[in-house]
Order: sequence, then C-alpha cells, then structure tokens
Amino acid sequence: MEFRRLQPQPAYRQVSAEIERRILAGALKPGEALPSEAELAAGFGVNRSTVREGIRALESEGLLRRAAGKRLVIAAPRAADLAPRAARALAMQRVTFEELWSVALALEPMAARLAARHAAPAEVAALADTIARTDAVLARGESPAALDTEFHALVSEAAHNRALLLSREPVGALLYPAAEPLMPRLPQANDRMQAAHRHVVEAIGRRDEAGAELWMRRHIVDFRRGYEMVGLALDAPVAPPARPE
Repeated sequence: MEFRRLQPQPAYRQVSAEIERRILAGALKPGEALPSEAELAAGFGVNRSTVREGIRALESEGLLRRAAGKRLVIAAPRAADLAPRAARALAMQRVTFEELWSVALALEPMAARLAARHAAPAEVAALADTIARTDAVLARGESPAALDTEFHALVSEAAHNRALLLSREPVGALLYPAAEPLMPRLPQANDRMQAAHRHVVEAIGRRDEAGAELWMRRHIVDFRRGYEMVGLALDAPVAPPARPE
C-alpha cells in the first residue's frame, strides 16, 4: 500500500484555519473585535506578516471586515456577499438554463409559502414597492430584469429561512438576468410577470401560504414556457454574472 507524502501547510493558512475554527465554534462572535496583529502574532508564535496574510484570506472569505478605525471585527457573511462567488462557480461549470430552472422550481414556491407564513408588514411593503418600481421602469421602456431579480430575492428574505436564502441566491443571480433577451421578443412577458408578482404579494399579505406557493409555481413554469417560445436553448450554458463596477 502506498501513502501520499503529507505536505506541511504554510503558517498563514494555519493561522487563518485556527481563527476560522474559533469563529465557527462561536468562541469569536459576529461584531466582536479580533485581537490586534501583535497579539495574534505573539499568541501563534509567528511574525506579524504571517498573521496579516492569514487575515487577508479570512477577509476575502467574508469572515472578517474592517470596522471604524480600521479595526477588524468578526463578520457573518450574508447571502448577497456569497452569491456572486457561487454564481461564478456555477457559470464555470457551464450549468444550463434547464438545470437552474429545475432548482428554482423547487425553491421559489417554497420561499413564497414561507414568506406568507413569516413576512413582516415592512417586507410585504417592500415587495409591493418593487412591483410599483417595475411598473415605472416598464413605462419608460426599460428592462425590468434587475427588479425581477430583486423581487425574488426579497421573497426569499421574507421567508426567514437562512438555508433557503443561501441556497437560492446564486441560482437567482444567474437565472433571472437570463430573462433579459426574452422580454423584448415576447411582448406579453412583462404583463404576465407583473400579474404573477401581484398575485404572489397579495397572497403573502393575507397569509395565504397555498396561494403564494401556487402563484409562484405558475410564475416559474411560465418563465420556462416563455424561454421556449422565443427559441432560446434550454440546454445552453447561462452567461456568468456581471461583476459590479
């Protein structure tokens, strides 16, 4: 039997791994200040440049952030922070519209049902505001794709289920912008989208879980039907998400 020779980890990775372990164990909590570089260097028995490199790795992963006075504090990564990276990974795997749509069909109706159960009045109002802003965008002849993405993200936030939010965010970041080429080629698409959004929000507002789930499911099925009607390929890889400017 052959064994692969073990490779020692660089010191900075050991530093970042130990700090991450303490964060995940709850010994270091979100909002709590991280000890200074000097304190960490003394504690780990390494130089400050090694600590600095380990900290940079944790910042890039969203586990640390700079607070006032440039002091580092523990951060809980938000779904919106993690989604672009996960969406790029999906795009690099060349996932297709069909694959993303299948996941959306499972998650979006669930999110609507949970939103009808848990949404606060302010969250329902935010959803209604998105519909009103979409009306204004359409009246100007502009694309509603960004607001459509926002609408579905708000429904998921109103569901108050962190596992669901983290699961659907990267899928939504890729799937809903894919509707952009569909809108100009299918004149009725915008009206159908807005009608479905209104039904979903009305059901959420009256705590109608079955109704919210039903209308969201119809909306997601309709999205795929429109994609087919304009001749877009369901098995083609989706475009990677645009990087923010």
